[in-house]
Amino acid sequence: MHDTISLPPDEIPRSWYNILPDLPSPLPPPMDPQEGPSRLGNLGNIFSKGVLMQEGSTERYVRIPEEVRELYIQSGRPRPLVRARRLEKALNTPARLYYKSEFYSPTGSHKVNTAIPQAYYAKQEGYERMATETGAGQWGTALAYACSLVGLDLTVYWVRAASSWKAERFRLMQLYGADVHPSPSDRTEVGRGLLKEGDMDHPGGLGIAISEAIEDVSNDPRAVYSLGSVLNHVLLHQTIIGLEAKKQMEMVDDYPDVVVSCLGGGSNFGGLAIPFFRDRIKEGRDIKFVAAQSEVAPNLNGEYRYDFGDYAEQTPLLKMCTLGHREQFPPIKGDGLRYHAAAPIMSALRAEGYLDTIIYPSDEEYVFQQTKKFVETEGFLPAAESAYSIAAAMDEALACKESGEEKSILFNISGHGFMDMHGFADVLKLG
Repeated sequence: MHDTISLPPDEIPRSWYNILPDLPSPLPPPMDPQEGPSRLGNLGNIFSKGVLMQEGSTERYVRIPEEVRELYIQSGRPRPLVRARRLEKALNTPARLYYKSEFYSPTGSHKVNTAIPQAYYAKQEGYERMATETGAGQWGTALAYACSLVGLDLTVYWVRAASSWKAERFRLMQLYGADVHPSPSDRTEVGRGLLKEGDMDHPGGLGIAISEAIEDVSNDPRAVYSLGSVLNHVLLHQTIIGLEAKKQMEMVDDYPDVVVSCLGGGSNFGGLAIPFFRDRIKEGRDIKFVAAQSEVAPNLNGEYRYDFGDYAEQTPLLKMCTLGHREQFPPIKGDGLRYHAAAPIMSALRAEGYLDTIIYPSDEEYVFQQTKKFVETEGFLPAAESAYSIAAAMDEALACKESGEEKSILFNISGHGFMDMHGFADVLKLG
């Protein structure tokens, strides 16, 4: 039996959940560095007013504009929650495995959940163009889709290490109308400076691509910057995942003992987990939270301190678990997990002891082998990043097999892998 738990469209949440008022300790505020121009003062020049208001909001529930809810419905929300009974049987585990199917979107990932409101606010405020970065490519594709819906141009700076082997995703962004450039590029001072160092094949990184996108909009008053992860407003928008999942688990009279997902910057993990963190913090529910990461950039194990979000130090300082904004990380197929810092909200929860992490080897063989078992039993091909979520959920289920515990395990599949097949084939040596 293969259970699909669906909500009708009229049950899409009408508000996003903001965890800031419910955190155990107040979130440390962003700061300016001791030297140079004010980064805080420049935020109004690069972000839309709509997202800046949400970034520091103390409202527990933030209303979703009706136009955004309609676009959510068009993009396939609500998304099914699936009981993975075939995988449970294959693992011979007493655990109950549920996955949220965020791959059911036009672009194949959860990123549309924040791309749509960010594009909506920019259009409402009269901007003509957006600029952004992307790592694995899912965020750039999602924002290209959202901009096409509302009628905005888009420029994408795509981390070169991923763009070099994802030709189909590159073309999909272009099909939505985006102007896409491998990063570092020759379009910005940041990019040209790195290319001048003699490495024309520089693999790039999210911190570099963020710097390029910010520099781009800083020179164009018609343009506004958009970030796909890390910031509070992004995690706020993504809570629609967890809010739906709570309703869906109620429908089958279940509740998670373990919440699992992969974590690069934090939007995917936070989107699923934040509504459940509220239950642990405010109601004392006994829930274990596990973030799956790669050993190339295990940012949750980094120092909890103030750091820049980008390579060129154009962002304010944020208190995060960080490996250092100038660090370079070797490319992996799950490139969305190759970022130097975790979202301030996720970092604060980690520092308070609410969030565990599991680190997988950089060769990705174990993660992809586990995912192959998922594909064989459940039939869906996940994105390379989501493979980490699957592996961690399976490891939790196998631990239940050893202990005999009948735990309920909830995990998120943040995107499909139809455009990641080259990566799976390379690691698993297929055909």
